[in-house]
Amino acid sequence: MEDYGRFLALLGSAFLIGLVSVVLSLVWVFKYHEGLSWDGSTREFNWHPVLVITGFVFIQGIALIVYRLPWTWKCSKLLMKFIHAGLNTIAMILAIVSMVAVFEFHNARNIPNMYSLHSWIGLTAVIFYSLQLVLGFAVFLLPFAPVPLRAALMPIHVYSGQTIFATVIATALMGITEKLIFSLKSPAYSASPPEAVFVNCLGVLLVVFGALILWMASRPHWKRPPEENAKALLPVGGSSEDTEAESTMTDGRNADKSELKINSEAARKQNLKLEEAGQRSTM
Repeated sequence: MEDYGRFLALLGSAFLIGLVSVVLSLVWVFKYHEGLSWDGSTREFNWHPVLVITGFVFIQGIALIVYRLPWTWKCSKLLMKFIHAGLNTIAMILAIVSMVAVFEFHNARNIPNMYSLHSWIGLTAVIFYSLQLVLGFAVFLLPFAPVPLRAALMPIHVYSGQTIFATVIATALMGITEKLIFSLKSPAYSASPPEAVFVNCLGVLLVVFGALILWMASRPHWKRPPEENAKALLPVGGSSEDTEAESTMTDGRNADKSELKINSEAARKQNLKLEEAGQRSTM
C-alpha cells in the first residue's frame, strides 16, 4: 500500500476521535441531562444524540472504510461484503431507534413533530440510508444482479454512501445546536456556559471525524487492489469498494484475445491448404 504509515495514522486518529465522540455524548447526557431511560421523559430523548453519534456517525464511518483496511485484503470478498453490510445494518437499527425515542418524547410532551430543518434533513437521511442498504443487499450481495448492472451502479453506490455520511454529520451538528438553544436558558447559549463549550467541542470532533473518514474513503491509491479483487471475486458481485467493472473488462479482453487466437489459427490453416493446392496444381 502506498503511504501505509500515513493511512494507519489517519485510521488511528479517526477511530480515536470517533470513540471519544461517543464517550462525550454519554458524558453530555449523564452530566447535564439526567442520563438515559425509556419512560417518555427527557431521559428517553437523550437516547437520540447518543445513538445517532454511535451508530449513524461512528459505525457508519467505519463501514465506509472497512474495505480500505490492508489486513483485510487477503480475506474473502464475500466475507468483507457481509462485514460492510452488517455494520451498516447496525447503524441503521440504531438510527431508527433514536428516531423512535424522539417521536415518543415529543408525543408524550405534546411537542410538534417534523417542524425543524434538522428533522427534515434527518428523516431524509434515514430514508435514503434505508434505500441504500436495501439496494446494496439486492444488487451487490445477492447473486441475481448481472455484472454489468453492478458495475454501472457501483459509482452511484459509493457516491451516495459518502454523501449520506456527510449529510448525517451536518444533521448532527444542527441537532446538537438546536438542543443547546432550547435547553440553555439561564445562562443562555450565547453566554457560553460550560455545557455549550463542551458540546461545541463535541461538534468539532464530529467534523474532524467525518473529514478523516471521507479523505480515506476517497483516495484511489488506498482502494482494495484490483488483483486482490480478481482473486476473491465471487458470483454474488460487488460492494462499495468493488472493481467488478475492471473484472468484466478483463474478461472481455481475454475473450477477445481467445477469439483472435482462434481466428489466426483458422487463417493459418486456410493458408496452408491454399499453398498445398497451389503446389499440387504446379506439379
